[in-house]
Amino acid sequence: MPRPTRAELERHRGARVDDLVGPGVRLLFVGINPGLWTAAVNAHFARPGNRFWPALHRAGITERQIDASEGLAPGDADELVRRGVGISNLVNIATARADELTPAQLAQGAEHLRRLVATTKPRVVAMLGLTAYRAAFKVKAAPTGRQAAPIEGAELWVLPNPSGLNAHAQLDDLARWYRAAADAAGITPYESQKGPKRPGPATPPEGGRQ
Repeated sequence: MPRPTRAELERHRGARVDDLVGPGVRLLFVGINPGLWTAAVNAHFARPGNRFWPALHRAGITERQIDASEGLAPGDADELVRRGVGISNLVNIATARADELTPAQLAQGAEHLRRLVATTKPRVVAMLGLTAYRAAFKVKAAPTGRQAAPIEGAELWVLPNPSGLNAHAQLDDLARWYRAAADAAGITPYESQKGPKRPGPATPPEGGRQ
């Protein structure tokens, strides 16, 4: 699939992106909402410069670094499903920027996520974006990392967003946090990837998007 042009991107405002959630999902990553590039190619975190896929590889969650900029290859999707990794969005409405979402949309997203988790029953839910999490779930304060309260029986982790706009979190920071969530979900790192050490003190994330 060719990379989308600017005009093609604009046509995808309001579009939705298919969840990648297979049977036996153990670790569910949840983005804030799709960006226009992500919606255009129907693949999560597809925009070039987003660090989600490099962080997953560095964390030992994928065997190689996936390139989703032109869509997610079936073999890569199969690998993630086989590993028990799923990907969804808090709000499945594509916008150019995450701050275009309304409070009502974020609140609806929280209810959507609760229903999805209750249905798919992952061991760990990793919400990628502290600011969006606080707004959607009406939480005034939340640390980076595992939260005290679960969500529909699953461990809830709130982790740095991998957007290139998030200057507070470097690639190694993302990989450490994602590896910690994967450990909690029981996902063994690939032999070729020794996985970064568990994170130390929380690094405050900054709002970003897919």
